[in-house]
Amino acid sequence: MNPVEIEQAISDLAEAPFDAAEFPYAFLEAFGRKATEIKKLRKGDTNKSDLGGVLQRNNIHMATCAPGEVSQTLAALKDSSATTKHKAKFILATDGQTFEAEDLIGGDTVACAYKDFPDSFGVFLPLAGISTVKQIKESAFDIKATGRLNRLYVELLKDNPDWGKAERRHDMNHFMARLIFCFFAEDTDIFTTADLFTGTIDRMSNRDGTNTHEVISEIFRAMNVATKDRAGANLPRWADAFPYVNGGLFSGSTEVPRFSKIAQRYLSHIGGLDWTKINPDIFGSMIQAVADEGERSVLGMHYTSVPNILKVLNPLFLDDLNAALEEAGDNARKLLNLRNRIAKIRVFDPACGSGNFLVIAYKQLRAIEAEINRRRGEADRKTDIPLTNFRGIEIRDFSAEIARLALIIAEYQCDVTYRGQKEALAEFLPLDSQNWITCGNALRLDWLAICPPTGTGVKVKADDLFQTPLDQAQIDFENEGGETYVCGNPPYIGDKYQTKEQKSDLNALVRSKQKVRAVDYIAGWFWKASDFIRMGGCFAFVSTNSICQGVQVPLVWPRVFGNGQEIFFAHHNFLWGNNASKNAQVTCIIAGVAAKGERNKAIYGLEVQKSVDSINAYLTEGANVIVQRSSEPLSSMAIMFGGNIPRDQGNLLLSPDEKNELLDDFPQAHPLIKPIVGSSEVINGLQRYCLWIEDSQADLAFSIPPIAKRLARVHEYRMNGSERGKAGLLTPYKFERTIYGDVNSIVVPSVSSEKREYLPCAVIPPHVRVSNLALALYDAPLWHMSIVASKIHLVWVRTVCGQLETRIRYSNTIGWNTFPVPKLTEKNREDLTRCAEDILLAREAHFPATIADLYDPEKMPANLRAAHDRNDETLERIYIGRRFKNDTERLEKLFDMYTKMTKKVPA
Repeated sequence: MNPVEIEQAISDLAEAPFDAAEFPYAFLEAFGRKATEIKKLRKGDTNKSDLGGVLQRNNIHMATCAPGEVSQTLAALKDSSATTKHKAKFILATDGQTFEAEDLIGGDTVACAYKDFPDSFGVFLPLAGISTVKQIKESAFDIKATGRLNRLYVELLKDNPDWGKAERRHDMNHFMARLIFCFFAEDTDIFTTADLFTGTIDRMSNRDGTNTHEVISEIFRAMNVATKDRAGANLPRWADAFPYVNGGLFSGSTEVPRFSKIAQRYLSHIGGLDWTKINPDIFGSMIQAVADEGERSVLGMHYTSVPNILKVLNPLFLDDLNAALEEAGDNARKLLNLRNRIAKIRVFDPACGSGNFLVIAYKQLRAIEAEINRRRGEADRKTDIPLTNFRGIEIRDFSAEIARLALIIAEYQCDVTYRGQKEALAEFLPLDSQNWITCGNALRLDWLAICPPTGTGVKVKADDLFQTPLDQAQIDFENEGGETYVCGNPPYIGDKYQTKEQKSDLNALVRSKQKVRAVDYIAGWFWKASDFIRMGGCFAFVSTNSICQGVQVPLVWPRVFGNGQEIFFAHHNFLWGNNASKNAQVTCIIAGVAAKGERNKAIYGLEVQKSVDSINAYLTEGANVIVQRSSEPLSSMAIMFGGNIPRDQGNLLLSPDEKNELLDDFPQAHPLIKPIVGSSEVINGLQRYCLWIEDSQADLAFSIPPIAKRLARVHEYRMNGSERGKAGLLTPYKFERTIYGDVNSIVVPSVSSEKREYLPCAVIPPHVRVSNLALALYDAPLWHMSIVASKIHLVWVRTVCGQLETRIRYSNTIGWNTFPVPKLTEKNREDLTRCAEDILLAREAHFPATIADLYDPEKMPANLRAAHDRNDETLERIYIGRRFKNDTERLEKLFDMYTKMTKKVPA
């Protein structure tokens, strides 16, 4: 279950008659606990309570009680030995009138009237397997409103299926945006009478909802008629009570979808919520999912946390402004200059979604301005910061409308906070008709026309705030001398997942004739932003970490650096998104870019900030070097090859059981079977086998029926599969690529955990084959293992190779072939060979422990750690005559060596 479904379920539970015996099971059911679990609890099989309540192991201990005994019951639950013994994370007590609970892990407590406990549902989300974060706990209203709006949306589409089609989807989404405004307006005194909107609909609509659409249509029409024009507008008296709103929100068609009795009831329930609690920071990104059928399954999980957004905005410009505010102190002139500066700052998000970045930026700037006004004795002064300074592009029209609406709500809430309700209301209506959020494809639009860094922008005026053309913004935008900051979280979309249109978007941005390959979709935003800030400003984007790793670096970053720009701040890998178990998080980085020499530079880690002189494309301190793929080692090293490619749909591979069964029935197959290892086999010690058939053994293979069947399936697959497979049609008994060592092979897994202190690798005998899920140095001298297993090599691979999430993805062309190694003497090689032998001997002493066991950072055996330490010391002394102080020093040396190795020699 997602948070919206959970909130609805516990709201239904709170509204139903209280049943003391049934409540604990209904509570667990509301959080999506399986029916089998609840059945076992009812029978007493798994109920561990010692107080007559319900205790689910590792989860919750709860009890119902007589009226007035809730606090005593909760205390008893906390003191219960069963609570401790069975590791309950929550305790809960209720009498149907009062509700009390405590999170024994996080420390959160709940004490409220029974009917109000759904407001705290976020505390209990771990019961549904969802790890809560602060934002989701504090957004109970936003989740509740999202759920109610979603139910209304779905119900309306049942009775108005044509409104769900592509040609009417905009009308439906625009209608929902109008509703949200009305709900907010009637609860915040923007409408002069409380419940004006919901109450009018309830009074004037038929009970069966048959005329509800007509009532709402007249209300919408009234809000588009100016006061001076109302005499001739022929408005019903009940509609004339609504104020003139305009701003484009209510202009154009006033057609409304038809309502059923159920839909009208949903509308009434939504209006009954307290819309003063709306949080535009979060609400927008949640509600955008209502209009996307594919995203409704994770409703309530669509938000971007404010701390993550501030990871972008703070170093981009907010830290500088706050420092200027501190430096200004109470100096009236300096404060005035800072206020004037802030009034001209533009924040531009060219993939703004529902406006999260823009809303947070606006609220942060209003807070700084309010502090300036307070220090100058002008606390009730009208803001100088126009909403039109917060500009965006969004390809989905509903998200664009919600972004505008979120900014309007944020402005009103800031006015109430800093100037008071009276002043906020006096200036709120009518809405401004200027349009500052453009709906369209950001990679196809002219950003300079939408948000010019300096000077005057587009001159087209709009009467309709919510009807933006696709190719331009609509605003007279003049802001000479202002600052522009581009920011956001553009779509990632890896190369393999891009549509033809998206690939075309990228190709249209490439300056050369070569088509884009292996580049994330987000690269287009980096390129356009880089071109954009040549006119002034700087930018910072959240991105997957892949854009600063591996083959993407030489594809993406040379254009940025070629524009005379540099990275001035970077955030290392962190998880972007929420902690919902059904909503996978993405490992991201943040890169901020500005013209060379304009900004101080810093690298951010977990709660750590480090000032540096330069940041390269790998987001590490050091010279601006880009590591290019190399087909062979740049140092005097053996060539590393990929493993053997079966291209067999699994038919050439055997599990241990399959191997044993085959040999029991056909012992003559023994010479056709070899052990094979890939990443998992090397790391976890798993056994796997393959059919390894030489040309001279083909007749034997085909004479064995189960093998012949497998080979027939290989032939069929290669015949109907990719073009590559057809090259092996005549030899279905062979791997597509075959390579192995005559003496031994050093195997390196292609993917491994980032938690290990050393890269896993192994030495295998000649009869073992390597699969395409690993790489190998075939018949290479053993000292090569010393290099692979070293700390300095791991640092290089982490930096220049691509990663899967945060896991290490090894590459021979990037990680091995580019790795700088000094010229080695024979003595060096002997020393490194001995180090490799010591590592192998230390491992052998712990047989049958696997590499996964031995290289667990918390359980690594002392003798193995000592062997690796000797290896690192031996190798690092070859580099600089001593141990490196840290990874930064290692990378500085490696990048310096790489630069010299790849520098062209003058003719």
